[in-house]
Amino acid sequence: MSGTMRPMRARSWWWPWVLSALLGCVHDSGGTVVELWAMGREGDIVVDLLPEFERRTPGVRVRVQQIPWSAAHEKLLTAYVGNTMPDLFQVGNTWIPEFVALGAIQPLDSRIAGSSTVRSDDYFPGILDTNVIDGRTFGIPWYVDTRLLFYRTDLLRRAGMAQPPTTWTAWVDVLTRIKTAAGPRAYAILLPLNEWQPPVILALQRGAALLRDDDRYGNFRSREFLEAFEFYLGLFQRDLAPRSGESQVGNLYQDFASGYFSQCITGPWNIGELARRLPANVADSWGTAPLPAPHGDYPGASVAGGASLAIFHGARHADAAWQLIEYLSEPAQQIAFYRLSGDLPARKTAWVEARLTEDQYAAAFWIQLQRLRAIPKIPEWERIADKITHYVEAAVRADLTAEAALTALDMDVDAILEKRRWMLQRGRAPSDS
Repeated sequence: MSGTMRPMRARSWWWPWVLSALLGCVHDSGGTVVELWAMGREGDIVVDLLPEFERRTPGVRVRVQQIPWSAAHEKLLTAYVGNTMPDLFQVGNTWIPEFVALGAIQPLDSRIAGSSTVRSDDYFPGILDTNVIDGRTFGIPWYVDTRLLFYRTDLLRRAGMAQPPTTWTAWVDVLTRIKTAAGPRAYAILLPLNEWQPPVILALQRGAALLRDDDRYGNFRSREFLEAFEFYLGLFQRDLAPRSGESQVGNLYQDFASGYFSQCITGPWNIGELARRLPANVADSWGTAPLPAPHGDYPGASVAGGASLAIFHGARHADAAWQLIEYLSEPAQQIAFYRLSGDLPARKTAWVEARLTEDQYAAAFWIQLQRLRAIPKIPEWERIADKITHYVEAAVRADLTAEAALTALDMDVDAILEKRRWMLQRGRAPSDS
């Protein structure tokens, strides 16, 4: 999971969460109990790694609460307001600026400096940077992901290409060939309209700055963003991609297997899903590749994703929580976690020791993770991402021209950033709120 889940409005069912958190924070009399909140499947899997940690740290136990990703953002906010946060929690990388602005996370720089386990130079720089706000580090990457090209190798060869494209021009050419061979009832690439990442990735590859003036205003009308957006829209206008959201595709894996589309931009979680779900006749007919670049600077950049571990600012057992972070950061534990979950390790050493750099599907991610571009590290990003999705869909469906969509997007983003401008004009950091 990329850590880009969107915030949801409070609902009446928040009270059971608070009660659960209150009960979870009651500590056993037998020693220190570190409360860890982990999201999705990771919350179940991490339990298997904890007996060794507890053996090494007598008197320290770990209590894990598993939270569905769909509810995680709201539960963390509710727990913060109710002062029921755990000692340690998993946080999506794009959420970190928001929780730093709330004052919910401890800076970790002094702990990192004194650690023989956590080594900043062993992390992918673009991933580690998502944890750094105003020069201070607030989280330690636990696992990583980014987005790149998944493709049908057999359909690529049928289009006359031995290798995946490395430039945008070659990409359009091969997609056009695939579409021609597929016929009117199939497409070349799936670009779900409920995902902001693909158009933003293309814009970042063109060097677009998404915001301007110290992140006070939207910058989506810039020449670089407009050019990338027009390229993105052209994939739909050429009938290379279906004008439908992912939810409207009958079955993502079945349609990939049938050739309804032969390429998509997605993340490492789909390595395992495709291995499990594809029928035998195409089980070996797919691959992964770094993203094409606008010109010759291959590979093109992508965005940083994944999740990190952060310590609550008011944690009762911060030292023990840091010990747990160090343990889960060890290359051996990173490898064990990868083998249990399929989540790619955050530590480069773990990649080398597990020989993931040579893996048929993971190797492309090793290359792509070296070429990441940052999205703005501001608390308002999730709301901005929702607006991007809205106007992208309007332009794809031809309800708005590209210029009109980006003009409206800038206006909405400027409104979202009004408080940020107000605080900066008065010499206050947005995190002071």
